[in-house]
Amino acid sequence: MLFETNKDKGRAGMSFAIAYFGSNGYTVSVPLNDTQWYDLIIEKDGIFQTVQCKATGSQNNTISLRNCGGTKGKEYDNVLNHNLDLLFCLNSKQELFVIPIQDLKQYIPRSQITLNTNKPLNNQGFPSYKYQVQL
Repeated sequence: MLFETNKDKGRAGMSFAIAYFGSNGYTVSVPLNDTQWYDLIIEKDGIFQTVQCKATGSQNNTISLRNCGGTKGKEYDNVLNHNLDLLFCLNSKQELFVIPIQDLKQYIPRSQITLNTNKPLNNQGFPSYKYQVQL
């Protein structure tokens, strides 16, 4: 999967997240604006959760946890600084990961994680393979 722009990445991440959660029995709600720190609200069995969606087109499957913007792309925040429940990740091979933010916070300080589908030989880094899901 090729992403020509960051907007392409964002749209793909949101689309796959909606498809994943919707096909797994969740009610998916999309906020009317983009000023909150979550992209989706999901609900199942009366439990509501917030979801931040991220996608990467990098060959090494890194996901930035930083939020950047402006004309110089300056970092203005990190998803770990907010009261989110889940991080949904998509890589260029269309592999999906649903990571509880609480599990990710154990690895602070982090500005990025690498999405691995197998356990690393050296047990280094975030164990993303544990959170891989299928559509």
